[in-house]
Amino acid sequence: MKICVLNGSPRGQYSVTLQTSLYLQKRYPQHNFNFVEVGARIGTLEKDLSGAVAAMQAAELIVFSYPVYTFIAPSQLHRFIAALKAARVGLRGKFATQITTSKHFYDITAHRYIEDNCRDLGMRVIHGLSADMEDLLSEKGQRAAERFLEYAVWCVQSGVCEPDTAPDGAAACLYKRSLQQVEKRAGKDVVVVADLRAGDTSLKNMIDDFLAACPWQARLVNIAEYPFKGGCLGCFHCAGDGKCVWQDGFDTFLRTQIQSADAIVYAFTIRDHSMGPLFKMFDDRQFCNGHRTVTEGSPMAYIVNGDYAIEENLRMIIEARAQVGGNFLAGVGYDAPTLQAALKRLEYALETGYVQPRNFYGVGGMKIFRDLIWLMRGLMKADHEFYKTHGVYDFPQKQRGKMLKMCLLGALVRNPQVRAKMGNKMNEGMVAPYRKVLDAARPKEETASA
Repeated sequence: MKICVLNGSPRGQYSVTLQTSLYLQKRYPQHNFNFVEVGARIGTLEKDLSGAVAAMQAAELIVFSYPVYTFIAPSQLHRFIAALKAARVGLRGKFATQITTSKHFYDITAHRYIEDNCRDLGMRVIHGLSADMEDLLSEKGQRAAERFLEYAVWCVQSGVCEPDTAPDGAAACLYKRSLQQVEKRAGKDVVVVADLRAGDTSLKNMIDDFLAACPWQARLVNIAEYPFKGGCLGCFHCAGDGKCVWQDGFDTFLRTQIQSADAIVYAFTIRDHSMGPLFKMFDDRQFCNGHRTVTEGSPMAYIVNGDYAIEENLRMIIEARAQVGGNFLAGVGYDAPTLQAALKRLEYALETGYVQPRNFYGVGGMKIFRDLIWLMRGLMKADHEFYKTHGVYDFPQKQRGKMLKMCLLGALVRNPQVRAKMGNKMNEGMVAPYRKVLDAARPKEETASA
């Protein structure tokens, strides 16, 4: 596949972010990587875009590579995008994604900025990779980058991208069935958890289509039929043993009938700009699991009846819910095309185990819970034991070696004489650990056969 990497970092070849794409180039030599310096050469590009445009138009996948600067992409990349728009560059139909590095502080707004502008240019968007600055130095981070590229290539080959337009209100409420029945195969347990009420024809049709087109024999759990005795009371009765104060069996039902599945699909009709009171009660009652990410690694999807694309707050809730839980959000189906795409991605995730790294929602949310449970560990015993077992207590204050190194480096750069002698050694030093990773990298086929 022809892949064009737009290096939007003003640091050019010394960009930490760029090293991820260079690593992937070595691991996947079957793909043709073409690198275009955008950030470091923006002044030249504003005078003549032809080379960059030719590289983009020749590519099957365009990758925006950049560090997150203050909530969003660097100004140099803004200038490049502005130049593309001013020149009315023809990129319609091209697939675009992104690779960023940061400490996950509002990487979500940076990614949304690139996605929105790609859509302005008529491009088809694939959700990108948001990596920590040091991820590439670990085997886990390297594997995450590899799986991301494999996923992006699959999206291009399968014609799967994120939806780019809001559905017409009437069309969204009058769902027209179009998905076809497929032959079922064994091996995966997929559960559809729905707030499905009498007369909710549109949502029922969407669920029926999903069940027909799902390659596995998915089962339906209708929470509208469950005998709830009440909503969560916030009483912390479940903090010690995970048992809810309501004696309706929901905690056991949740764990055995829903959370035991390989994939969970939630289905509801938008009511008052949310999932509605019954589905929210179901969600609240899941607090019998405390703050434990008990379904981490499992994919999830949503079937939503209504004008989902214009419900910004609900979209944020659904994405954040998956991110904090460590789940791959396969998609949200609100019409036939988005339902089909969500099903394709769900199938891909179940077959490959693909999970995207956490972004600001997931990283920030878990840091809040990490500190909260540490303070409340005397009360939230089950959460505390879970966090200890799963390595959630990753307190940076305990990394004394790194703290000492940063103190030494800070003292050096504050000295004018030392700083003058350092010259470009700072940049060289920053990318040196990543270049060791690149030097050690081998083509994936060669590694697999060794």
